[in-house]
Amino acid sequence: MNVYVTGVFWVVGAAIAAAAVGYLVRRFGWDEGRRDNNDAAGQVFTIVGGLHAVLIAFVLISLFDGVSSAREGSYTEADNLVAATWSAQALPGDAGEQVRRLSIAYATTVAQREWPQLVVEGPVPDTGWTQLDQMRRAIAAAPGGDEWTTELKRRASDEIWQVYQARQTRLTGVDTDSVGPVMWFALILGSVISVLLPNLFGGTRMAAHLVIVSTLAGTIVVLLYAIYQLQNPYAGSANVHPDAFVAAISRLG
Repeated sequence: MNVYVTGVFWVVGAAIAAAAVGYLVRRFGWDEGRRDNNDAAGQVFTIVGGLHAVLIAFVLISLFDGVSSAREGSYTEADNLVAATWSAQALPGDAGEQVRRLSIAYATTVAQREWPQLVVEGPVPDTGWTQLDQMRRAIAAAPGGDEWTTELKRRASDEIWQVYQARQTRLTGVDTDSVGPVMWFALILGSVISVLLPNLFGGTRMAAHLVIVSTLAGTIVVLLYAIYQLQNPYAGSANVHPDAFVAAISRLG
């Protein structure tokens, strides 16, 4: 089902549920003194709602940054892979061709084998690490002792190291950048409390009260749904693609 259609269903469902709870509280709840509690309930709602809004904003901003970092990191990794290959091709012997073949194999491994695992947050095979190590060994074993060849080998090795670092960041980011169970507990519990607190207010008509609580519930669910969609940059609505590695294969092929 389309992500937007699913989001609308969640928002409408939350709004209906909140309106139903608000109606039951007003219809069968204890009305005596409700209006007198507006000041105290308003202060509590301001504190709880404010803290919850800060928490949601913090999580959303972190996830947006994570998606941007994942996309930029994929291009950094692929660009350094291409740069290392171009530097190695100027080396004497067959080191340049060997590095080119390994670079194409590495980019293919990332795009076709690793990326589907990142989407489902599954285990990533060690093939990519092995291919990077083989590239490093091929560069180190290239013959030559003059200053120009030494500089080319150093440059290619540095670029392989940049690929290594970007790869490590990409693989660890799936686990470290996601929203953990404790954070989800705080987000959901804070949302429920924030939606239920307006039922303590008095003085508004039934229709106005139902509009208030349903709008509040729908707004909070929209933000929670956005958090859910962005918690994995390689899946959901973020859906960062391996376009950088596909482009690298075409440039190296």
